[in-house]
Amino acid sequence: MAKLHFHYSTMNAGKSTLLLQAAHNYIERGMQTYLLTARIDDRAGEGRIASRIGIASPADAFDPADDLFAMISARLAGGPCACIFVDEAQFLTRTQVWQLARVVDDLGTPVMCYGLRVDFRGELFEGSAALLALADEMREVRTICHCGRKATMVVRRGPDGQALREGAQIQIGGNETYVSLCRRHWREEMGEPTT
Repeated sequence: MAKLHFHYSTMNAGKSTLLLQAAHNYIERGMQTYLLTARIDDRAGEGRIASRIGIASPADAFDPADDLFAMISARLAGGPCACIFVDEAQFLTRTQVWQLARVVDDLGTPVMCYGLRVDFRGELFEGSAALLALADEMREVRTICHCGRKATMVVRRGPDGQALREGAQIQIGGNETYVSLCRRHWREEMGEPTT
């Protein structure tokens, strides 16, 4: 039975690596997959999913206005597809998450989404909130804080290296911009009491 999956974590936990590995496993067994990624995150090039460890794959890029049910239906009309993979799922809209749920329910095709759960302010992204509400299965991809505890939060650093407390929710960046931390150290970086 097809399901909608959500694999979530903070930055630098290996979500894209896991996505690419899972897609490769299908291909290695002779099954086709369909990869999607948010157009806004073009750090690896538009329409490309890449991991920090050096593996990458082409993907179709989506924007907030795109109808993912229509895109996936068109792909399925072109031939069999065993699984849909979505990277940067935090950038999905609520409507698009419902479209992915329809792919699972109405087309019988599993959808695996990978993305961030919260932003640098500790707030849910729209796509992540919808996936937490609608996904059939969820899995936390773990990474660690500099103290060794599980990292569940992320800070955005400004040009001066200090943690930012305000700003647009979406700002594309990598290690030069974001640091994953445990909740205690995130609170410390944000200037909140820790004792």
